[in-house]
Amino acid sequence: RSCSFTGFSTVQSRKVAKSLSRSSVRSRMSLKPPKAYNSLQKGALIWDPKPLQVKKIFEALKKGLNEYLEAHQAELDYLSGRHKDTKRNSRLAFYYDLDKQIRSVERYIRKLEFHISKVEELYEAYCIQCRLRDGATNMKHAFSLSPATKASRESLVELYKNVQECTEDMCFIEGALEVHLGEFHVKMKGLVGFARLCPGDQYEVFVRLGRQKWRLKGKIESDDSQTWDEEEKVFIPNLHEKFEIKVTELRGLATILVGVVTCDSINFFTTKPQAIVVDITELGTIKLRLEVLW
Repeated sequence: RSCSFTGFSTVQSRKVAKSLSRSSVRSRMSLKPPKAYNSLQKGALIWDPKPLQVKKIFEALKKGLNEYLEAHQAELDYLSGRHKDTKRNSRLAFYYDLDKQIRSVERYIRKLEFHISKVEELYEAYCIQCRLRDGATNMKHAFSLSPATKASRESLVELYKNVQECTEDMCFIEGALEVHLGEFHVKMKGLVGFARLCPGDQYEVFVRLGRQKWRLKGKIESDDSQTWDEEEKVFIPNLHEKFEIKVTELRGLATILVGVVTCDSINFFTTKPQAIVVDITELGTIKLRLEVLW
């Protein structure tokens, strides 16, 4: 389908560009890039935003935060009921201790509510920038198909700037959103290999999440138990990266690759510890057991 924008004057095209630029997230929101994300400031090298991945993480994060909110609201209701009973029984010491617990839970609930509202605000701003970028990209494509005039060339330049600005703003928001993802506490639960694991065997497990790395070594003991030099590691969730797990067997000076797998972190945003069993080999003859607590 041919699209002609020759009827657009220079003034009209500039109005469109200004309407897009006025919606820049950094002009509408008082967001400051945290120290960990200084590379996301304007003018810095940026990556390509991934709206579908951000949407999946946002939905999982919001669901997990609401689970925490519901759990603490249930705890508050339970404590409030006991608080009324204790007041009638006049056990002052226990009453004041219970009152202190209630205030503590109420403060935590307010923090959770603010956390959820902040995440929603960031994602709403992200969606706005995504729609603006898509609109500017479509207009840029349409202008490129129209006859070359001074007005169309000026419009293309303005629209190119708008696309770049929206892209930078989306990356900026992605960095700000990552600050609100919390922490993953990953515990090593050992290897499962049935006949594949023999006393004396030594293994190395390497877990990577973006730039974060965890390397630990373990040994199969004579009673089939396992000893590992580390048991727990804290990872900061990342919007774009998946867990990469590599297991190698150590035989003297030689190392034999057992397998490499990737694991998505979307299902880890929940209140309960997640027990994970990962097939390291294609046939599942060796598995890795981990526990993740968000």
